Amino acid sequence: MHFQRDTMRGHLLILVMGSLCIVAGCSSQTSTDPVAAGEAVSGPIVLDEEVHEESAQLTTSLSLVTEDPLVASDRPAPLRSVRPEPLTPYETMAMAPAQPPSAKQPEPASPPSAVMTSPHAPPNKFNEARKKLQTKIVSEAERTGPPEIPPKSSPFQLIRYASPVGELAAYITKDSSDGQRHPAIVWITGGDSNTIGDVWSPGSRDDDQSASAFRKAGIVMMFPSLRGGNDNPGVREGFLGEVDDILAATDHLAKLPYVDPRQIYLGGHSTGGTLAMLVGAASDRYRAIFALGPVAFANQYGGDYVYGDTSNRTEIVVRSPSFWLDSIQSPLFVIEGESGGNWSAIRSMQKKNKNPQIHS
Repeated sequence: MHFQRDTMRGHLLILVMGSLCIVAGCSSQTSTDPVAAGEAVSGPIVLDEEVHEESAQLTTSLSLVTEDPLVASDRPAPLRSVRPEPLTPYETMAMAPAQPPSAKQPEPASPPSAVMTSPHAPPNKFNEARKKLQTKIVSEAERTGPPEIPPKSSPFQLIRYASPVGELAAYITKDSSDGQRHPAIVWITGGDSNTIGDVWSPGSRDDDQSASAFRKAGIVMMFPSLRGGNDNPGVREGFLGEVDDILAATDHLAKLPYVDPRQIYLGGHSTGGTLAMLVGAASDRYRAIFALGPVAFANQYGGDYVYGDTSNRTEIVVRSPSFWLDSIQSPLFVIEGESGGNWSAIRSMQKKNKNPQIHS
């Protein structure tokens, strides 16, 4: 596995390369027609040995005082060492004890919807874990109100797409009316990924959330907002139910008459990159995935962007890409800057990865 390491300014070059890759149709898999996945499985979340080991380490590092959510019979024994070397200072900081949740009453979260995947795909442990987790929402973020309407001169239009929690807003490239079907990409912005804003104005080279290189290459772009963001229905869950929203956005994109449903890609930056990895673990429908600057564990954002009970180990495990690398079935390109980014977190995933689909 090769995780691409580059400078922050190099992200623009990577986007250009990614857009050329899409135009050329790069992929190491054959597209399949998606079908609905099976029904939810009842019972406690059962993780395999490797996930148990890393999860056990995460529990020790967090010094959790809550009851272990995994039944004793599920634990393999003895546990072998997960890391061949001590934690780096960055990883130690990232796994510091979580702040206790607020005393507010939890809000109900929406159960995961059926996930679209290939009929020949092996059982997906990530989806099984998501279905079994009854998340407890203990915090929320301020809503920003309706998204801005793009100017008429903009290449984007504001639309609503159907999701498991209701109609959500999104920006999408207008039909060029050339009679052709074009490759397309669902792009998840960084920071507050649940909310969308201006993606049509030029951004600075060191923080361009518009990923405009794809659009300039003739690729249709969709920027979906997610549950609880803008004026959307639902509550923010943070790297959980949002996975289903992104899959629903992809369904909408694939049905557009000017989009080639066989050439749909997924990408994101920072928190959007973390979400892109989790969506890739949930479905094999993407031609390729680009994750810029993701983290390994959901609690590595310093308590931000996770709205579930972070004192519960399982809430973190299910939201963390590091535990679900083996579930990713589409080609995945993980990219990070050399300074000031999440390279230490990505390096920890690089050490444990055995999935040949994750490469650069």
